[in-house]
Amino acid sequence: MSEIIDIHPHIISDDLDRYPVMPLFGKRSDWSKERPSTVEALIAAMDEAGVAKAAVVHSSTTYGFDNSYVLDACAEHAHRLVAVGSVDMTAPDAPDTIRACVERGLGGLRMFTGGSTKEFDPSELEDPRTYPAWEACGELHLPMCIQTGVVGLPQVRELARRFPNVAIILDHLGRPDVTDGAPYAKAQSLFDLASIPNIFMKLTPRIFDDMAKGDARAETFFPRLVEAFGANRLAWGSNFPSSKGTLPELLGAAQAGLQYVSAADRDAIFGKTAQKLYPALA
Repeated sequence: MSEIIDIHPHIISDDLDRYPVMPLFGKRSDWSKERPSTVEALIAAMDEAGVAKAAVVHSSTTYGFDNSYVLDACAEHAHRLVAVGSVDMTAPDAPDTIRACVERGLGGLRMFTGGSTKEFDPSELEDPRTYPAWEACGELHLPMCIQTGVVGLPQVRELARRFPNVAIILDHLGRPDVTDGAPYAKAQSLFDLASIPNIFMKLTPRIFDDMAKGDARAETFFPRLVEAFGANRLAWGSNFPSSKGTLPELLGAAQAGLQYVSAADRDAIFGKTAQKLYPALA
């Protein structure tokens, strides 16, 4: 297998003076208080797990739109890490902010429309004020992660069609309902996105945990997912330390779940797709 790359760990600084907490939506996530992990701790966990490189996702529920820590930390470890930040996409100066962050090493962006601290609100995904920022992403070849649920999939589809030069990575697969089991009719809105070539899927602990719920089974779901999207549009993300467990444990669970797809597909999901999305990790 080629080197393993993680496209969804988070980092939290222990220096509150230099990197003050100011969470998006005004509520800090529980995990960032209970299981904070500095960049040094992440590097140590990567070494223990055998993870070569990572695209580190800014914690919006800790720092809002202040990308200082993820940019500074990844710059210090540029041989292994690339920063994925968040900006106010509706702000008139968003394109300039994005370009300034790119000069500091930004390798990708993320839109956080909800999650553990707030219900999903897909309205920002259809706000025309964000379009200049999306155009800047296309010009700068920046991939965009989107954190939403099934409620936001129609807007994701429209954004992908409007901005075909931007690779859109759907966090947590868009949180589909897979409890009905094969052929996963309840997740049809997810599979309907497969025909749009610039939509990519991020496989995180959430979907691996879901394989023990209802009639969902790894041996039927993951081959179906690979058949629909192709492994070259699927990438693994640990969600460490937001998801409970050590990084070796989270990686092990993903490897166990994906044992039902080919070795070549696993190579793509655990590394090659990440290198395509974030060339700095190649």
